[in-house]
Amino acid sequence: MRRLLKSGIRRIAGADEHQNETLQPTLPRGQRNATVVAVAAQKGGVGKTTTSVNLASALVRNHGLRVLLMDVDPQGHVYTAIKKQVHPGGGALSSILTDERGGREVMEIVADTVLDGLDVTPCDPRLSGAEDLLGTRIGKEFILRDALQITRTHYDVVVIDCPPNLGNLTLNALVASDFVLVPCDPSPLAVNGVDALIGTVSTIANRLNPNIDILGLLMTRVDGRNTTLNQTVRSQLEAAYGEVMLDVDIGINNSLSQAQMAGLDIFEFDPRSRGAKQYTKLASMVNELLNG
Repeated sequence: MRRLLKSGIRRIAGADEHQNETLQPTLPRGQRNATVVAVAAQKGGVGKTTTSVNLASALVRNHGLRVLLMDVDPQGHVYTAIKKQVHPGGGALSSILTDERGGREVMEIVADTVLDGLDVTPCDPRLSGAEDLLGTRIGKEFILRDALQITRTHYDVVVIDCPPNLGNLTLNALVASDFVLVPCDPSPLAVNGVDALIGTVSTIANRLNPNIDILGLLMTRVDGRNTTLNQTVRSQLEAAYGEVMLDVDIGINNSLSQAQMAGLDIFEFDPRSRGAKQYTKLASMVNELLNG
């Protein structure tokens, strides 16, 4: 009986391999080896998407890097934030994540932008359904990582904008990542969210992805008028995570909100704004950390 089972398994595996060879395109490997950075926060409204979009743009504009900006949030805020800069085309990331045959790559569905060197994954509301389907898959935590194996050889950096929760999509992003950038606004709820996220990253490092590390904690939506609250929150974060606190704050800036409404990154919308200068500084820090 055991021999029959093994023989049957070999036949099934052989059929699957043949099917993949027939149906899946052969994608060439590139000459790069991207560092994957997840931008993650358990609490919404902390400037996560704003940071993902403008960090990716600044790395392309100021450092000459080839960057893939991935949106794994079903709300599709990345596309909304730069819709005027994204060319038509691309496909659904959910189709990659839920393809039971496996072997597909994220680069099959990316769209390019007006910014040479920046590609994005298009808005995909069906990711909300993919969240549930991932829970039924064997090896569900590694699906996105596997779908980036060849893709990452075509980029210098992959920036992943995660959903504001710790569900299957965020878990996939963290397992696929080398680093996590954690935006945090100066509020007690955001601090609690940082603690929960750091705990999750620590668990992932111990069980699923030993290569993951914290790139930095970034203070966002900082109101310069609330100096006491800002300093209180910063002191709490420094006491717990001082060595990874980034020495740049992203302030509340009307230009950042207006740029998103216009569907443009801050550098295209208002390159002289305070927000543009702050994200320029952040990109320089991130580039230095990634190459340090």
